[in-house]
Amino acid sequence: MVEHSTAGITKWPEDFAEHYRQAGYWEDQSLSSHLIKTVDRVPERVALVDAADGTRLTYAELLDRADAAAERLLAGGLDRDDRVLIILPNSWQFVVLTLACFRAGIIPIMALPAHRRYELQFLSTLAEARAIFAADVIKDFDYQVMGEELRSEVPTLEQIFVTGTPHSGNECLDELLAPGQNPEEARARLDLSAPAGEDAALFLLSGGTTGLPKLIVRTHNDYAYNIKACTEVAKLTEDSVSLVTMPVSHNFPLACPGVLGSLFLGARTVLLPSANPTKAFPVIEAESVTDTAVVPAVAQTWIEYAAAQATNQLESLRTIQVGGSRMPDELARRVEPVLGCNLQQVFGMAEGLINMTRLDDDPEVIHATQGRPVSEADEVRIVDPLGEDLPDGVSGRILTRGPYTPRGYYAAPEANSKAFDEGGWYAPGDIVERRPDGNLVVQGRDKDMINRGGEKISAEEVESLVYRIPGLSMVAAVAMPDPVLGEKVCLYAQISKGFTLTLEDVREHLHSTGIAAFKIPERIEIVDEIPTTKVGKIDKRALRQDIAERISVEQ
Repeated sequence: MVEHSTAGITKWPEDFAEHYRQAGYWEDQSLSSHLIKTVDRVPERVALVDAADGTRLTYAELLDRADAAAERLLAGGLDRDDRVLIILPNSWQFVVLTLACFRAGIIPIMALPAHRRYELQFLSTLAEARAIFAADVIKDFDYQVMGEELRSEVPTLEQIFVTGTPHSGNECLDELLAPGQNPEEARARLDLSAPAGEDAALFLLSGGTTGLPKLIVRTHNDYAYNIKACTEVAKLTEDSVSLVTMPVSHNFPLACPGVLGSLFLGARTVLLPSANPTKAFPVIEAESVTDTAVVPAVAQTWIEYAAAQATNQLESLRTIQVGGSRMPDELARRVEPVLGCNLQQVFGMAEGLINMTRLDDDPEVIHATQGRPVSEADEVRIVDPLGEDLPDGVSGRILTRGPYTPRGYYAAPEANSKAFDEGGWYAPGDIVERRPDGNLVVQGRDKDMINRGGEKISAEEVESLVYRIPGLSMVAAVAMPDPVLGEKVCLYAQISKGFTLTLEDVREHLHSTGIAAFKIPERIEIVDEIPTTKVGKIDKRALRQDIAERISVEQ
């Protein structure tokens, strides 16, 4: 047994917590209790479809597998409040395992299949993870071997569960997630030991600008409210069919309203590990999908494909949510005429606050803004560099707090001192304008962040690893514009005399560190001198302007 410290978890002040309970935002129930209500109401309705392997699970079957897995995990050595690392693609296994963790009071850390040993070693060490749940091999990458390397490096890691055939010493994930022998008895036992509403339910990952991801603690209370508030604004119903192609471990497709929102309602969720229109469009037609969520780059690809193919495969599609980064206004205007569905813009963060346009908003609002808070309890301020509130119509840093915005990262006092003030206001680093109608327009970032198709990349993290290459006197990673992904990573390098450096050198080095592939630079500019500001800091603004001009000339 690992005794986990709770000192790293920042709780809401008692007066705020009491207010959220009295107002009905917090219900003091576990996340799985909301699923159980749905199971009791529509047990034979299809809850989950895995479009990759054809698996279809009813609500009763979903709960049966989750409960059986929860009991197997507890019997196999894991304990309540243990942390486990989930590194799975969009699949029925991801959903069943996540629900099993909620039932057992085990805390899943929502890693991404794109993460590698570099990120995962840090996360599992910080969280004192005891088990890893991963795919066997995806696109020639062996997660099982990586898991074994992590187990040898992280003292608390003991168990490795994988899809497919496990190596000696590892365990089979599909066997763990098999149906139980007596679902009623398993449910009764787990109901007696259900987690409390204020308990930690899961750890999401930040898209932080200061190096490796931070852990975001979401409780059963706050996450359930997050899900319900988003579900109401998205206007999901029990008759909705939602397609999830974004990595489901992200907050957006998991709970805004995402998979969990559908499960709370009794709707159907269809999982697919690819957003490629040649794969997604046939699934939309076959499953009569009504709702989905994508990033702007995928929306653009879908629009271009649909326009070229004149396809009728999207006739059932009612709403497409677009978030992760700001959608260009001109692209937003093409959604309805080309895809034939409503657009709902979403601007939010795994740390809490979610904003959405409303489906009945005027077209100008839907096309030109990123919406307004989903909850009346969301508090939002727009402030200047000195922290003074700004009037509507003036751009500034956004600050927020509320019943589903946590008060601190897990075990990260330095990051907390920068991101949260004494009043509990969280500063995500976005520059926003609030219009008189309350809708927000995202103008950019005040932090050094690169947004590659919705995946947030810390320039500092990339730079720190590149500096391990001999002969570099100065490097700077910056965002360069990309017509599909929005931004990609460009590396500027100032090299010492006698040394050489190519993009391939950088890519090989970063691959060897185990960093996620999406963070690796896709262009390098060797310069005699990297510009600096008057106070000696690298002038990232000048570099971003320079690479944009270079690309413009090349085009």
